[in-house]
Amino acid sequence: MDYDTVRLDDENNAVVIIDQTKLPGKIEIISLHTAQEIWNAIYLLQVRGAPAIGVAAAYGIYVLAKRMDTEDYDIFYREFVRQKEYLDSSRPTAVNLSWALNRMQRVVEAHSGETVAQIKEALHRESVAIQEEDIWVCRMIGEHGLTLVKPGDGILTHCNAGQLATSKYGTATAPIYLGEERGYHFHVFADETRPLLQGARLTAFELQSSGVDVTLICDNMSATVMKNGWVNAVFVGCDRVAANGDAANKIGTSVVAAVAKYYGVPVYICAPTSTIDLNTPTGAGITIEQRPAEEVTEMWYKERMAPEGVKVFNPAFDVTDHELIAGIVTEYGVARAPYTESLVAIFAEKEKRAREKKEA
Repeated sequence: MDYDTVRLDDENNAVVIIDQTKLPGKIEIISLHTAQEIWNAIYLLQVRGAPAIGVAAAYGIYVLAKRMDTEDYDIFYREFVRQKEYLDSSRPTAVNLSWALNRMQRVVEAHSGETVAQIKEALHRESVAIQEEDIWVCRMIGEHGLTLVKPGDGILTHCNAGQLATSKYGTATAPIYLGEERGYHFHVFADETRPLLQGARLTAFELQSSGVDVTLICDNMSATVMKNGWVNAVFVGCDRVAANGDAANKIGTSVVAAVAKYYGVPVYICAPTSTIDLNTPTGAGITIEQRPAEEVTEMWYKERMAPEGVKVFNPAFDVTDHELIAGIVTEYGVARAPYTESLVAIFAEKEKRAREKKEA
């Protein structure tokens, strides 16, 4: 964990990432220069996790903008939008992708009266700011999340919402890392997370590397560890939260939440405000990405493990109903039901602090 999940190599005009498809067996650092390489890296999950995708997209569109060889604003703007829309097509569910790209587009529009060189400098500043904010956001999610647990607690997590999914700390793992620093000695259970095994390959890898007490379990073992009383809270990340608190996260999260509800274990969604989509009323309006069948039938196996021609349903995400969620942990506090009110209050607090910062 001594490497940055995502960073900008401005001198060589590249986005540099850890190729997460090679973990945990190999730590491979790759540089992305072209639109196709950046798009592929997001789609193929070489970079993954909503916040990390947002940072990679911001750096990516900046890298592409640097190469646009024109001094004409209109030509520059048209090409910028074309490349931005292309990158935005790589994954439909994670709202941070479009959020970061739209934020970069607003920079271009806000500086329309300046030279293209000045616009490129503004894009650089904004992309760096997006990453710096991600680090602050994750730490604050960790601080708020830590108030929901006590030393020695058992925590279950699903998929990877750790440092590998962000710039630092992670979202769902931020309370775990801060707790580790402060001697809380949590006992963490990491679901393997079929079919792409992000829990086994990534969460178990990074927590173990950081000295956290982590136990890997198969997805279908979560009920057993809860029934045994080994889990006091569930922390998971998410890719999009609807206005009513429904949360889209890696497939299987809703199963964990339903089981946790039965056993009286609180489920907390760790969500930066950039992941909360107040324009989507409920989870029914969230587009769920469908992934290739080969991820279920062939990936990770030496030989194909399913019959040829069998039908495969492989959604990347499911939506956890807000009634199964005990709280949504953001950088501005913990939202509780009814989420239609508390999430609005969270954004009001965010806007208030932004005004105060501007006035100061």
